[in-house]
Amino acid sequence: MAIENGDTVEIEYVGELQDGEVFDTSRKEVAEEAGIAQADREYEPLTVNVGEGQLIEGFENALYDLEPGVTETVTIPPEKAYGEWSEENVREYGRDDFEQMIGSKTPEEGAYLRTQNGGRAQIASVEEDVVHVDFNHELAGETLMFEIEVLSVE
Repeated sequence: MAIENGDTVEIEYVGELQDGEVFDTSRKEVAEEAGIAQADREYEPLTVNVGEGQLIEGFENALYDLEPGVTETVTIPPEKAYGEWSEENVREYGRDDFEQMIGSKTPEEGAYLRTQNGGRAQIASVEEDVVHVDFNHELAGETLMFEIEVLSVE
């Protein structure tokens, strides 16, 4: 039974950058081998409702017409993943104002911040009077490869 819009599917996946670096996976052993395992994360198959926008566009589109038991490797360009990296998503703040926003802590270049809407941003640079914060998704501009194994379709 091929996957169609509205189906609930259970999958295992491994996500890699073009250079082969694993950035995400549902498989604990792969995460451990890649050095990205998180102690507080449960590694288990992912269950999604196809057509509800729970996944990036390119990943969801790749699921259509796959069947249980199939393992497929797909390449997803930035425009179907997290978009292109954009200078417009880098914002400049006065250092004093920025330190007040983050609780009077000293900003550190490379540090990640949690945004008000639950996203992440990275401190791109810290100067004497100015802090630049990058709100681009950390995978913006990247072509992603996913190995997808379809376990079940309902």
